[in-house]
Amino acid sequence: MAKDSILEQFEQVKERVAQVLALAKSSGADGAEVAMSKQQGLSVGTRLGEVETVEFTNDGALGITVYQNGRKGSASTADLSEEALKQTVQAAINIAKYTSVDDCSGLADKELLAMDPPDLDLYHPKNITTEQAIVIAKTCEDTALAQDKRLSNSEGANFSSYNGFRVYGNSHGQIVGYPSSRHSLSCVMIASENDDMQRDYAYSVNRDFDLLQSPEEVGKQAAKETLSRLHSQKLATGKYPIMFRADIANSMFGHFIAAISGGNLYRKSSFLLDSIGKQIFPDFLTITEKPFIKKSLASTPFDSEGVNPIERNIIKNGVLESYLLTSYSARKLGLTTTGNAGGIHNWQISANGGDFTAMAKQLGTGLLVTELMGQGVNIVNGDYSRGAAGFWVENGEIMHPVSEVTIAGNLEGIFKGLVAVGNDIDYRGSIHTGSLLFENMQVSGA
Repeated sequence: MAKDSILEQFEQVKERVAQVLALAKSSGADGAEVAMSKQQGLSVGTRLGEVETVEFTNDGALGITVYQNGRKGSASTADLSEEALKQTVQAAINIAKYTSVDDCSGLADKELLAMDPPDLDLYHPKNITTEQAIVIAKTCEDTALAQDKRLSNSEGANFSSYNGFRVYGNSHGQIVGYPSSRHSLSCVMIASENDDMQRDYAYSVNRDFDLLQSPEEVGKQAAKETLSRLHSQKLATGKYPIMFRADIANSMFGHFIAAISGGNLYRKSSFLLDSIGKQIFPDFLTITEKPFIKKSLASTPFDSEGVNPIERNIIKNGVLESYLLTSYSARKLGLTTTGNAGGIHNWQISANGGDFTAMAKQLGTGLLVTELMGQGVNIVNGDYSRGAAGFWVENGEIMHPVSEVTIAGNLEGIFKGLVAVGNDIDYRGSIHTGSLLFENMQVSGA
C-alpha cells in the first residue's frame, strides 16, 4: 500500500476525532475520549511449494467513550460518515444513562497527557506486491526443506506486511497519533525419522522490512531447530537447575507483569500485593522500562489513555519500585497512573551471565527449556506448573533433547532463585531479556 495513502488517512482521521469530541460535548458529555486504529496490509502463506493463503487486511474502527455524571458509555463504528458519527456518539450517551456511577472512571489527568509526543521512527512502509510476498515465503520454506532429507513435511511459511496508524483524542484538548509498520516472516517445519516426528519453527519480525532476517536465514534456523528435537527422551523426576532460553525467557517476566498489574492488585488477586519496596528478585537484577526506543516493537509516544509513558525502574537491585497502572486502577488504589494502559513498553532486563555458551556452562548439569506448554500459573498464590521441552545439559554441553516434562514451583521462590541473566538478548517483543538461569526447580518426568 502506498505510503501517502496511510498518511492521508491519518490526517483525515484526526479531523474525524476532533469532530466526534465536539459532538460529544454538544450532546452533554462531561468528558469524552476517542481512539481509532487502522491497519492495512497483506499476509501470504505457502506450504510445500504451493500458495495456501493470500489475505488482504483493511481494518479500522473508531471508538468513543463518554463520561456523564460519573457514568460511562462506549460505542464504536467503522463508518466515518457524519451521520454515522452522530449516531455513535448518541449511542454512547444513551448507554451511559444505564451504567452505574463509578468515581474512579474518567479521563486521565490532564497534566499527565502527552500533548506533544515524540517521533519514535515507527513507520517504515514497504510496497510489497503479492508476487513478491509469495516468493519470500516460498524461498524461506524451500530453504528449510533443502537442509535435510528428514525434513519431509512442513506446516508452511508465512510472510506479512502491515502499515497503519493510531489516533487518540480527548476533551482535555489532546489529539495525538502516529503511523507505524510491522513486517514478519515465519516458518514451521516437521522432521521425522523412524517412528519419531517433531515440529519447530523460526521467525523474524521488525518495523523495518530491510532489517528482517533473510528468507534463507529463517528457513535454515527453522530446519535446525526442528532437527535438533528428534529422538527426544524423557527425564527422571527430580530437582534440577533450569535455564530458560532467551526466546521463551520473557514468559517468566510475563507472570511478574500480571502480578504487579493494577487490575489484579485492586481486586486483591495477586501474590505480590503490598510489595513496593520489597525484595522480589536477587539484588543483581534491574528491570527498566524504556518507552522511547526508536524503531522498537513495543515503543510508544503515549499509552492508550494518551498518558505520557515514563522511563523508570520497575525493579532496582531486586526491589520492586513500581506497579503497572492505568488511570482507573491507580484511582482504585489511591495512586497515579504509570502510563501502562495498553501494556508495557520495552522492558530492559539487566544481564550478568555472559553469552549463551557461558550461561550453559554456568548451568552445568540441568535442563535447558526451549518450549513451554499449558497455562498452569495461579497469579493469586504464585503457584507455577507448566509443560516443557528442551535439552538435557551435562557439564555445559547439550547432550540430547527432552520432552514430556512438567516444571513446577511457586513464583515467589522461583524469582528469588534467579541465578543469572544472559546477554543473548531477544529483542522481538516487549521484554528484552537474555536466557534465564534458575536454581533447582521441581521437574516431573518419567
